[in-house]
Amino acid sequence: MAFYHEPARDIPVYAECDILVVGAGAAGQAAAVAAARAGVKNIILLERYGYMGGDATGGYVLMLPNLTWRNKSFVRGIQEEWFTRSEKQFPGTIAAPSLEQAGSTDPALIQRWKAFHDCVSRGTYGGHKESMLVRSPYFDPQYMRIVLDEMVYEQRDRIQLMYHSWGVTPIIENKTIKGVIFESKEGRKAILAKQVIDATGDGDIFSQSGAAYQSLADSESRSATTALVYRVGGINWDLFQEWRSAHPEAAQAFSRGLISVAGYRTSPLPTNNNTVCWMNNWHSERDCTSIKDQTYTEVTTRLSIGNVINYMKEACPVAFRDAFLYDIAPQLGTRCSRRLQGEYVMSTDDFAFARKHDDVIAWHSTICQINDCGPVEIPLRAIMAKGCENLLAPGRHLSADPVAIDWLNLIPQCTGTGQGAGVAAAVAVMDGTDIHHVDIRKVQDILAGEQDVPLPRNSHTDSSYTELCEEFEYGLYTDSAKEAAAKGTEYTRGYRQDTNSKTGENRSEKNFIKRDQ
Repeated sequence: MAFYHEPARDIPVYAECDILVVGAGAAGQAAAVAAARAGVKNIILLERYGYMGGDATGGYVLMLPNLTWRNKSFVRGIQEEWFTRSEKQFPGTIAAPSLEQAGSTDPALIQRWKAFHDCVSRGTYGGHKESMLVRSPYFDPQYMRIVLDEMVYEQRDRIQLMYHSWGVTPIIENKTIKGVIFESKEGRKAILAKQVIDATGDGDIFSQSGAAYQSLADSESRSATTALVYRVGGINWDLFQEWRSAHPEAAQAFSRGLISVAGYRTSPLPTNNNTVCWMNNWHSERDCTSIKDQTYTEVTTRLSIGNVINYMKEACPVAFRDAFLYDIAPQLGTRCSRRLQGEYVMSTDDFAFARKHDDVIAWHSTICQINDCGPVEIPLRAIMAKGCENLLAPGRHLSADPVAIDWLNLIPQCTGTGQGAGVAAAVAVMDGTDIHHVDIRKVQDILAGEQDVPLPRNSHTDSSYTELCEEFEYGLYTDSAKEAAAKGTEYTRGYRQDTNSKTGENRSEKNFIKRDQ
């Protein structure tokens, strides 16, 4: 490899702040808003695109799964605020069972929502046999961009939002981060900060800071795939669902045909609009930090769209006769690349044994077969960089093993850990401490007491949440959890029941993986 020696030069300091958030995706937007609401007055939010929301609003991941477990809303705070605001300001832009309907087994409501993936419980892993409603909101990305802008604009006296600005290099002194160098149309400049939050999703900052991290997750998992999502208009989702129910063999052939025509796994999903669907896709064994893989995903997907839509028209004209390309997501769909190796690495043990953490900042229901999608505690240490002080890394690159990351890098967990990071950074700034010595009780009291985040063992959280978990064993009535418990803590089950990213076939693969010691 040849090298070019770049001459040293002085870089102007653009600004100084208390908290610098790099990336305004789900994690970064939540971090900035949470920090402002906690009382910090000088925050900078840096974003390379011209909108916030990341994969949600730019990558068109248009459904956020499992905000509730049984009849309780565990994923609240800023994440639930997205939808309550959107529903109030833009009626009809959210499609989901309401909070009041969560856990309902009413057959009429189950029938109403069964056409919406994940709005009805995934079912029977050895526990409850009845289907029940789950709050998994489908939303419009354009309206959601407005909502996220408004949430930050309301804090404009505390948050300086900088669009079209790309954080590229950390400024490190004595293993402590002091700021970040960024690039924009104005050139290369620096921002100095007391606390830095890397919310880039790919660890763009922590990977250069001396903090420990790992590379791409298990190549067979969902996380090791990329996507370029697009939407198809002129369809009738209700008629498609009726056709699928009436012709199951044809429906299976339709799914296989889409994969064959596209050349990669792809599938239509509903939206909040019955006449529009979104086409999710999974390009296997692709790294979203690789130029080659990023380019491949963009070009391969776009070149296949015409053939995919034509096939949909021919194979199911009752629903897709008038289908047309509605739009293509403005940014690449990314799932996982670099992963922080933080002060705590989350593993399948956290799901199989309902581990409790004194520094819990999010208590989330997730998509995980081990504990029947029950709540899991995410500690501050899982977003705390090891080897670099005053650097937090919430979002899809949080500290987790290659299997657990599949259940922790979805948008609700990005938002939740982002909110926790924002409050933790705020408390550290206001108390004048480094992030490793932040007053975690104060952080938790602000989250649970002021920012509507349920946390276990906190007096501000309704005790009925813990009572529900205890009544239903934290979801550990499943066969996989029982088998993991029988084997003890040395081994836990990596229970991957996702669809194979290459073939589209359900693998139902069960493999035990040795826990890192």
